[in-house]
Amino acid sequence: MGAARSDLLRALEERQYVHQITDRDALDAKAASGRVIAYIGFDCTASSLHVGSLVQIMMLRRLQQTGHKPIVLVGGGTTKIGDPSGKDEARKVLSDADITANKAGIARNFAPFLKFGTGPTDAVMVDNDDWLNGLAYIPFLREFGAHFSVNRMLSMDSVKLRLEREQPLSFLEFNYMILQAYDFLELARRQSVSLQMGGSDQWGNIVTGVELGRRVDGRELYGVTTPLITTAGGGKMGKTAQGAVWLSADKLSPYDYWQFWRNTHDADVGRFLRLFTDLPLAEIAGLEKLEGQEMNQAKIALANAATTLNHGADAARAAEETARKTFEHGVAGEGLPTFAIDGAALNAGIPAFELVFASGLVTSKGEARKLIRGGGVRLNDAPITNESEAIGLQHLDGDGRIKLSLGRKRHTLGVPS
Repeated sequence: MGAARSDLLRALEERQYVHQITDRDALDAKAASGRVIAYIGFDCTASSLHVGSLVQIMMLRRLQQTGHKPIVLVGGGTTKIGDPSGKDEARKVLSDADITANKAGIARNFAPFLKFGTGPTDAVMVDNDDWLNGLAYIPFLREFGAHFSVNRMLSMDSVKLRLEREQPLSFLEFNYMILQAYDFLELARRQSVSLQMGGSDQWGNIVTGVELGRRVDGRELYGVTTPLITTAGGGKMGKTAQGAVWLSADKLSPYDYWQFWRNTHDADVGRFLRLFTDLPLAEIAGLEKLEGQEMNQAKIALANAATTLNHGADAARAAEETARKTFEHGVAGEGLPTFAIDGAALNAGIPAFELVFASGLVTSKGEARKLIRGGGVRLNDAPITNESEAIGLQHLDGDGRIKLSLGRKRHTLGVPS
């Protein structure tokens, strides 16, 4: 494979975003000769996207940085169907009101990463409900049904894996790849889109759209997918033992977001710096060569750069300072996440395991009991030795708060309400 001619392909390949491309040379030539308009779809399944979607957002950012136009497609229509890709079971059916609320929430996730507007390279957000909801079933089948092979659809990983595992796949979900392919055609017609990007699990759906555009309109469309982003420990990107790493500050504090990146495995630091920050490649090359304790400098650089992109430079500086105070001096930094403690219950005394559960540091009271018995939980920097110890007003610090810590890296402040 020769060196890319276009800034777009060069940026995507040098920073390791690319897994598959439908026609690399043709796409490279198109991007080198003019503006490419490309899209990625995001269904409205929650009120925020999480870090698992960040590589796709950063792909759109790279597109815009290299002089091309990103289209953010929010799937108000396809959310009603449910994408079977990578899923073991059917997606929960959401109401129209839920979808509308989620759409508004995830729309805010893109503002820090993309410039929206009416300029030639400004990002645009569209909703596929605008064209999918009004489709008439019989006319749609007559016009497009013949272009989809059931044999081919059954061979797609999103379908094949569910069938091989003997897990139910509804006809509703089976239609998802048809609608995604139609989205590509519709965006090509409405917005002159020629490129769809997505995760590796979307390859079959993207190729189906490329083929539909060629068969119906004679269009030259392209697809690019990213590799599956997993951690060195084999975990799924964006998922931790404590839950999803949300992009929205109201679902995950900037401090916890910073800590997620700070806690990156040594083996992932260089890759994550390329994918999730704007730091120059030469600087990244120097950072990933660090070893031992010096690797912490690279992790802090990653945490600061990633947090600055999503939450702003002030939030990143505050998180780093809070971490420094918390870990170096054992004090409760002002940037730590907080949780409310019922004042009346605190006055009466709250069993330690119940307080730990209420803090959000664990997902169950049983987990809280187990961690306390193992010496893994501290209250105001002192180990809790009795899971049923009554925590009361006498445990408030000079600022009227209670600091809970899980291990060395997770902390939260309880504030009486």
